[in-house]
Amino acid sequence: MATDEMDPVPADPSAPQLEAHLPPGVTRGPETLRAFRAVLGNTLVANVTSSYLWFALTFWAYLETRSVMATAIIGGGFMLFTAVLGTWFGTLVDRHRKKQVMVISSTVTLVTYAASGGLWLLLGEDRLADWGSAWFWLFSAVILVGGVVESLRNIALSTTVTLLVPEDDRDKANGLVGTVQGVAFMITSVFSGLSVGLIGMGWTLAVAIALTGASLLHLLPITIPELEPQPEEGASRFDVRGAVAAIRVVPGLVALILFSTFNNLVSGVYIALMDPYGLTLFSVEAWGIVLGVTGIGFVVGGGLVAKLGLGANPVRTLLLVNLGVAVLGMTFTLREWAWLYVLGLFAFMCIIPAAESAEQTILQRVVPFRTQGRVFGFAQSVELAASPVSAFLIGPIAEFWLIPYMDSGSGRDTWGWLLGDGEARGIALVFLAAGAIMLVTVLVALASAPYRRLSRAYAAAPPQQLEARPAD
Repeated sequence: MATDEMDPVPADPSAPQLEAHLPPGVTRGPETLRAFRAVLGNTLVANVTSSYLWFALTFWAYLETRSVMATAIIGGGFMLFTAVLGTWFGTLVDRHRKKQVMVISSTVTLVTYAASGGLWLLLGEDRLADWGSAWFWLFSAVILVGGVVESLRNIALSTTVTLLVPEDDRDKANGLVGTVQGVAFMITSVFSGLSVGLIGMGWTLAVAIALTGASLLHLLPITIPELEPQPEEGASRFDVRGAVAAIRVVPGLVALILFSTFNNLVSGVYIALMDPYGLTLFSVEAWGIVLGVTGIGFVVGGGLVAKLGLGANPVRTLLLVNLGVAVLGMTFTLREWAWLYVLGLFAFMCIIPAAESAEQTILQRVVPFRTQGRVFGFAQSVELAASPVSAFLIGPIAEFWLIPYMDSGSGRDTWGWLLGDGEARGIALVFLAAGAIMLVTVLVALASAPYRRLSRAYAAAPPQQLEARPAD
């Protein structure tokens, strides 16, 4: 821990709280909190739908192809498109009312899911299940588009927290967001595995289409009190320049995004190989249940943040949480024991909401509201851009090199003392290396000057001031 970090500086109590983006007579308080809770409930419905179909597609693809590379390409493609479109999504959020953005997102998702259902009816499972054919990839891509567009809602939700939740409660509100995401993960991971295993991918598509339509109908009557955003002169439709300018103003914020980017490069390894490892230990139905049970960790972690907050310095909290992730990554597959993997996943999911809430809270405090959509979108683009790189790389490396190597006598003789015996020791070796790299990175970050600068900037930031303008 750095020794010259300044103590938190209290915000100036005389700083004006300008509610220019809220309608006349509306201030952040009980009324806006009710609107936030309604949006959060709708997000739960939408996230359940999107996660349900995405998990199901991943399970179905692996079971039909038995290819780690196929699942790595699907997962990497999702992250790649989410990264590429993040800044554009953020610009849309800054230029339009938040509810309008959410309705558009849900509508596009419904159309794409309906299109995937049409492909299923027209072509049949046998033709779609051949991962060497163009139809398999078209089917996967249509579902991918629906999932990617759903991420637009998450950027809008992050700015809605700033708009509707009082300053002192934002870290706890972000904890509630994490809890909702955890509940969605827990529900969908269980039902996706059971759905694919018991009723098949076709009926799973039908359920996803119905749920998407229900979430859109639920969203329409919800009211988010917000005035129409003012157009900005010189801002482009893909406003990277505006996002970068807002980020560079805050000391240490560039380093935070670079740190998260590198960590996502490492995390892409886990994303690509977590399901193949789990499906080696469990049947698809059991693996879905395991993900659902361990997903309770998201609820526990998010609930703790919602109750206790993140402390005086969320920057420190973010780094310490990533330190825990690194240690877990190095240990939870040291032996091919189902209970060890399940325990490690549960612990991982308990601490992830604190990391996500910390980054959200930092940006909501130090970035002006009118540019928050672009900053959240740009950060998403840069940070997620690393994950598909590692996902695309690690799939072929694991399938064609590391897994055969660990199955050989040489690999077992070299690493058996540490990793034991089992069918998935090649994947375990990848997890161990990724965790070690993350551990070193976090320790360096904790000793760095940018960490201290961003801690001071967060502590000294006044309450979020929204630019004043006359009501329309």
